[in-house]
Amino acid sequence: MAKISVFGIGYVGVVSAACLADDGHEVIAVDVDPAKVAAVNAGISPIVENGLDEIIARAVKSGRLRATTDGAQAVLDTDASFVCVGTPSDDTGAVGLKYVRSVCVDIGQALKCKASFHSVIIRSTIVPGTMDEVCIPTLEEASNMLAGQDFGVGYYPEFLRESTAIADYYDPGLIVFGALEDKTAAILKDINAQMPVPSNVVTLKTAEAVKYASNSWRAVKVTFANEIGNIAKASGVDGQQVMKLICSDVKVNISPYFMRPGFAFGGSCLPKDVRALQHLAHKKGVPSPLLDSVLKANAAQIDRAEQMVADSGGKSVGLVGIAFKPGTDDLRESPLAELASRLIAKGMELKVYDPFVTQAVEGGVSAMGRGNDVVPDLASRLVGRIEDLIAGADVILVGNRYEEAIAPLNAVSESHSLVDLTRINTSLRSNGTYEGICW
Repeated sequence: MAKISVFGIGYVGVVSAACLADDGHEVIAVDVDPAKVAAVNAGISPIVENGLDEIIARAVKSGRLRATTDGAQAVLDTDASFVCVGTPSDDTGAVGLKYVRSVCVDIGQALKCKASFHSVIIRSTIVPGTMDEVCIPTLEEASNMLAGQDFGVGYYPEFLRESTAIADYYDPGLIVFGALEDKTAAILKDINAQMPVPSNVVTLKTAEAVKYASNSWRAVKVTFANEIGNIAKASGVDGQQVMKLICSDVKVNISPYFMRPGFAFGGSCLPKDVRALQHLAHKKGVPSPLLDSVLKANAAQIDRAEQMVADSGGKSVGLVGIAFKPGTDDLRESPLAELASRLIAKGMELKVYDPFVTQAVEGGVSAMGRGNDVVPDLASRLVGRIEDLIAGADVILVGNRYEEAIAPLNAVSESHSLVDLTRINTSLRSNGTYEGICW
């Protein structure tokens, strides 16, 4: 069991402190507010949260939980400090770091007086890069020590919802954290060892990003449901029933397939159906700002890919895939076909490897009207072998994933200019010659 000091007896801090103590850890809760400190020491929760009073009372009675205003002594008496202070928006809308900076200074100064190794673990919600750019430099300056060597550093975001925080703590949907060194990682692994889901150990910056992506995704879902509900009501339909049925489809609607960053969507359904729903909303006099932004954002992803190809400096492009997705010859509203036509219009020489489109063209079954007319002289641009496509291109543009093409593409990922819109290899990240659209 660990000895942990928790800085901030707000919502996250007091729930974390109480649950850690109830699990058997020795916990010191730290806050500048004497009233909160007194409440905890009296076995009373300073916030309203279902079940928290009982846990705090039990933890205090057992001697595993106490509170103090003396942060320096709390650092000296524990193995790790969790920072759980608020990060309200500043005047510009950016994340406010006043309280995080202040606590990092206090902990850093306390570390000067401590001989043993101590881990500083931030739980406050902070945007990607804050640990590297703010928290670690502040701790190092205040302590005159080196992070990752003289003291430990971790980022461990929380996913607690008010009114269900205790249940969320013991039955989490996700555990993710990052650490600079093994000792801090070991502490975080140990306190989560009995949880029903695995611990995901990532970089500090990735853990920061996951927290913001999670909260923003929740906000988008609420907004989407409300927008559909408004359109449904205006059409004489029960919006809650519509969304309940949508959520019952875990194969397609609640699927990770559509949550994988990459290129734009296309095909015969999604673009036209979003447009039709936009039109219906307009006809019914219902605002649809989220739907209105969907096609704009989708078009912007095509713009992004076009710019990436331009930035490569290549004049001849080898495009892997031109149908709207692999496994079909359908080019209707294919974003890859749109991208190809733009590159051709810019004067670039473009060849295409797409085995399904090639098969359809050679068999005479790929009828005009399925989008083939978007790309000038498509039949003459098709290349039958991926090796021939690679050999004749300055820049390789990977739009669809075909298994037979993966090994040849991996083989040239460091020697050729390669723009990847689908990710041929999860170990590859943008590095100069290789550019991934979202990684």
